[in-house]
Amino acid sequence: MNLDLNRLRNAVAGTAAAFRCITRYQPVGGPGDKVFPPTYEGGEYAVEKRIDPDTGERRDCVLLDSVQSQANRMELALLEAHRAKLVALPLVVAHFNDPDLPKKFSVTSLEAPHRLADALFRDSLLDGTKFRNSIKGRVLDLADYRNAAGLFGLCPTALVFGLWDSTGPRGGLGAKFQRALVSEIIGYDAVAGVKTKSRMDPAQIRLGAGPLYERASEDDGKPNWTLSSSLATLENSKPKLFGKNSKTRGKPSAAVHGNIKPDVSDGGFTISYAQQTTTLSLAVLRRLRFPLNGVKSDLEIDLVARTTLAALGLAAGSMAREDVDLRSRCHLFAEGPSVWQLLDRPGEAPAEFTLDAGAALTLLNDAIKAAKEVDLPWEGVLELTPSPDLVDLVHRSQKLASEDGAEQG
Repeated sequence: MNLDLNRLRNAVAGTAAAFRCITRYQPVGGPGDKVFPPTYEGGEYAVEKRIDPDTGERRDCVLLDSVQSQANRMELALLEAHRAKLVALPLVVAHFNDPDLPKKFSVTSLEAPHRLADALFRDSLLDGTKFRNSIKGRVLDLADYRNAAGLFGLCPTALVFGLWDSTGPRGGLGAKFQRALVSEIIGYDAVAGVKTKSRMDPAQIRLGAGPLYERASEDDGKPNWTLSSSLATLENSKPKLFGKNSKTRGKPSAAVHGNIKPDVSDGGFTISYAQQTTTLSLAVLRRLRFPLNGVKSDLEIDLVARTTLAALGLAAGSMAREDVDLRSRCHLFAEGPSVWQLLDRPGEAPAEFTLDAGAALTLLNDAIKAAKEVDLPWEGVLELTPSPDLVDLVHRSQKLASEDGAEQG
């Protein structure tokens, strides 16, 4: 079946537990091609054993994309749809465009790690007032499950992807909303492989051609290293070797010159298939209340708001499946179309719905229209100006990054 607004509304109003979408993938290179999962501290992969529900056997698995990473990808998909004018979403944006900043940029509430509660917004200004002290910013101080209307109008994605206002005035007691939308991608029957690295320098610069010293004075026409000890920075009255890494200091490789010897190390996995599991909890959404005037909320308005949030989650989950290019050498292609299942009555086969990105956006726009018709808040783009202290902090960080990058070659 196609999922329209009426069917979605009935699902949210009923007793269904959740929507679920399970999609299988193969690498774009075909079955058996290697994929590269994300690495964590120490270069480690997230590997574990999982129980096969059909056979009961323990299967070797590797995490290809975490819950947090999937949330980021879904939010970026929504942001791209907003920028393409396919849907109009409430956004809070901090513009780092101070003339003194070497690199100018903007951060939206769909990109900030902590969404509306992010420190970048906390330390920014709205019309000259600290954002959190403004009428709009105080929404976070008042928000909870019984009073989510303000947050719905300013940052509805926080009610879908979760939020914890742990850096606000109430600290750990700040507003906290559970994730309603959860997704991850796992590789099954994972077999670890190896990777190689090498480089042939076309100039054939040799190790013995050094040592390289750190140049004492900047010169736009010359590199920041020198072969002349008389032009070098002095350290303890001796010419200072170029580079930060103790293993390469003074060597041509410290300036990224010379060959890299062929080397083999652990890297990548082959898998039987990858599986993306996405769930949208209707139980979580049903806990939310949206009072517009006074303490008590209206049942009809609550239902419209929850339906809009459900449509927002389904749109995010559907759009993120359009192109599953996770990172270098981890591009996946679906084995078949994605189908959303509605988990309603235990023991009964779930109802199934097709919902591609286009249909999901149509559903979301219909839901937004219905929300506006009952006077639920739905803000536009709220633009913030970073405080002078925050701009200075970013400026210093960019300068340090530029200096570090220059020294590393």
